[in-house]
This record gives sequence, C-alpha cells and structure tokens, in this order.
Amino acid sequence: MNARPAMTQNDYSPLTPPELGAWSPALSVSVVIPAHGGPHLELTLAALAAQTYPDHLMEVLVVDDGSEPPIRLPEIRPVNTRIVPVKTGWGISNAVNTGAKAADGEIIQRLDADMVACREHIEALARWHHETDYLVTIGMKRFVEVPALTAEQVFRAGHLGDVFDLASGVSSSTEATIAKTDGLRKSRNPYHVCTGPTFALPREVFHAVGGLDPNVVRGEDTEFAYRLAMHGVVFIPDMEAQAVHLGLPAQHRDRERAVRAVEPYLSHRIPLRRDLRKDQGRRWLVPYVEIVLDVTDTSEAVVRQAVAAALDGKLQDVVVTLVGPWARLQDGRRAVLSDPSFEMRLMRDLFAHDDRIRLIDEAAPTPAPAPFRYRGPVDVPLHKATLERMIETVQKDLTGVLVVDLPDGRTARLERTSALGRALLLSAPGDDLDKIIETTHGIRHEAPDRYWPPATPPKPAVQKPAVQKPLDSPAAPKQPVVTIPTSAAEERGLLGRLKSALRSN
Repeated sequence: MNARPAMTQNDYSPLTPPELGAWSPALSVSVVIPAHGGPHLELTLAALAAQTYPDHLMEVLVVDDGSEPPIRLPEIRPVNTRIVPVKTGWGISNAVNTGAKAADGEIIQRLDADMVACREHIEALARWHHETDYLVTIGMKRFVEVPALTAEQVFRAGHLGDVFDLASGVSSSTEATIAKTDGLRKSRNPYHVCTGPTFALPREVFHAVGGLDPNVVRGEDTEFAYRLAMHGVVFIPDMEAQAVHLGLPAQHRDRERAVRAVEPYLSHRIPLRRDLRKDQGRRWLVPYVEIVLDVTDTSEAVVRQAVAAALDGKLQDVVVTLVGPWARLQDGRRAVLSDPSFEMRLMRDLFAHDDRIRLIDEAAPTPAPAPFRYRGPVDVPLHKATLERMIETVQKDLTGVLVVDLPDGRTARLERTSALGRALLLSAPGDDLDKIIETTHGIRHEAPDRYWPPATPPKPAVQKPAVQKPLDSPAAPKQPVVTIPTSAAEERGLLGRLKSALRSN
C-alpha cells in the first residue's frame, strides 16, 4: 500500500488503480451481507462464488437478522462463507455492525442480500484500497425485475447481461450525479451517492466512526456516509463494479411514504441538509456549528456576555462548548465566598443545566458529527450575523478554514470538520494541521468588518409637529408633564410636582 497522498477535497486523480486482472491483491476482504429471510440470497452467493478476487483473501458473512426459519447456506457459495446470527437488536444497521465485529478482513465490503454482482465487483472496489487507506469505494447497481433464474446459471454467467435484461432495468439515480461531477471529483457532498447496497472501506475506518447507527431504520446508509465524510475520507465510485438489484427500490413502490420515513432520521443527524431544518425554534440532535470558547482565567461576566451572544445570533442551530478546568472543581466542604475557584464554580453552576452548553476540560480534535466549529477569543462576542456570514464565505468554494484577523492581532476561526478529519488522517504527531488543510481544502484569511460589522448609529429622533386643536372641540383635561431628572435635586423637584398634580386631580 502506498503512503497516504494529500488529495484535494474529493479529487482522487492522484491515484492510479491497477487494471482488473493485471495485479496481485494482498488485502483480505470480508463481505458482510445482512439478511432477513433472504429469498434471493442463493443468487447473491452464487455470484460471489464466481468472483475474480482470490478465495484465500475473501470471506463472506451472512448475518441472519431474525429469519424464520433460520437461514441455511445454499450449495453454491464462496469457499469461506459462514452465518453470523444476530443475538440482540434488529434491523440493517444492527446486522451490518454484527457482521463487521465478526469480520477478519482488512476491508469491509457491504452488500445487500438481493444484489447480484458481476465477476469483477469485489476486485474492482478492493483495488483502490491497495493504493491508500482512507477511501470508501462505491459499486454501481441497476434495478431489474426478478427473472426465473437458478444459482447455477448465475455462477456460470460470464457477464450480467447473459442472465439479466439490463436494457429494461432502471438505472440508479446516483449514476447521473456521478457523471455530472466528474466521477465525484467535483462533488460538493459526495457522501450523497454512497448508498447501502454495495460499498467497501477499511475495517479500521468502519470502526473509527462507530459503525452504522442502529437507531436509524431508514436512510442508515446515508447517515453513515455523512459521518464518514466528517472523518475525512475520499469517496470513489467504480463504474466497473457493476451489479443488479433484484426488484425495484422502495421509492418506486411508495415514494411519498419512503421520503417521509427518512426525514426524521436525517434531519436530526445530518446538519448539512438545511432543507430538512426549516422549522423555526427547533433543536436538533446534531448541531450545525459548535462554538468553542476557552474560559480559563476569565470572569463570569465576560463569559456570560459571550454565551448570550453565541445563542442569540441569526444562526440558532448551534451548541456552545466552554473549555476550562472543570474537573478540578471539588464539591466538598469549602469557604464559598473566598474559594480560589469562585469564578469557575459560578460559571459551572450557571451553565450546567442548559442543554445548549457543554462544559469540557479539553476540546475534541474535531467537532464531528457537527460540520463546522467556531473558535475565537471569549472576550470578542459574536455579532448576530457572524456565523451566518462565515459559513456563507466557506461554502462558496468549500474552504477548509476561514481565519478572521482581528485588529488586536488575535484571530477567530471557522473550521470545516471534514477538512480537520482529513488533516488528522494525513498528519503525524506534531504536524501543523493548518499546513495540511491548506493543501487539501484551502485556508482563507479575511478582515473582520464583514463578520463584525460596525454598530449602526441610532437615528436622530424626529420631532412630531404639534396637532392643531379644532376651534369647536371641548378643551382636553390638562395632564401633568413628567420630565426625566438629570440630578438628585431635579429628582426631588419632580417628585414634589408629581404629588401636587395628583392631589389637584
């Protein structure tokens, strides 16, 4: 495997994978197949039994997700195939995680139980992982009606077109996106096309992001791919990794319900889906921006002002992280007013019960899964428009870090999580992450005026013209005139006049 090259955003052009059939694989692959019943599993396994990838480097784990009766392996199957039963939980995410935990391979290949892969499918996706180890490779699929077909026919077929009517099949919608974005090299959000039926990634990366979320029962593949993007991976579709999906997707059967079923899961977990977060006043599981403020040796009054400004901006989809030595605060007997940690303890008790505020001793390397992190001096409160305008700037060209140079020589930063994740993958201990981000995503420096606009002077009061009383109208009752006092003497004089006026009425 080659060293990790510093690829720019999702442009994997520096990689040159070997031609199919003209190289010698070295990495082991675990094909994880979640199955509940699996009516077409024998066709899936027959296709895997005919793969060009070496038998001694490939294992297949069929994860039985509560099938009744339990799944039994068919006669035609890869040499190293075994059933892994799900013991707790249910669903695709839980089943894939179960298989990944039992897997021995260096590469995890996720494959659905109703997919029939071409002979070169595993080889095509695995070859990229021999180049570097922070990739996710994506296979192609075409939806076809299920024909009358035997496992023997699939096993002996030289090409998918020999046994399936590919011309009448339905192309995946992701193929159009891949074509429009130069194979995802120019894609702004390449994780969108990493859907579940077939993709491959290093086992270490799978576990580093926590596997699939078993609480997500629809859209679990998209949510997982989003977290992979925040980790800094590069997504590569391989057009030679062809497969057919037996039967039409759920969207074709009931599109309206399929879309609605996904929304609650993605709206809470993928902040970049701004279209799903239009409800005003809502709070979401994963925030759009983490605002990190170091409050060590800072007065409670300054921190209170900074927190209030952070939570009162135009962009409300935020969480505030206050970094300080909170773990050093002991709750035993102490002199409350003369406590050396009086300020820190006061801040802890002020903010500890607000779920928008986190108290931690050290900021995490990245704010994942939140897509952005703001870091700036605690004594420079955010303007209402600061975050909104900073995000607008970095989203124009997907800049990795925006640095605002403040007048006193300090800086405020907006960091893109995926850029931080990539830098951490490419760095060695002691490396300057900004130098890596400059290469992979770019760093932009800007003046503060746009992000902290000068205060608008108050408009001068407009003198209203006196209203002329009609000559024939009755005289209005006289009201006492109250003026604002500017001194103690005037205040006493006002009080006397006010009492006199009240007595006369």
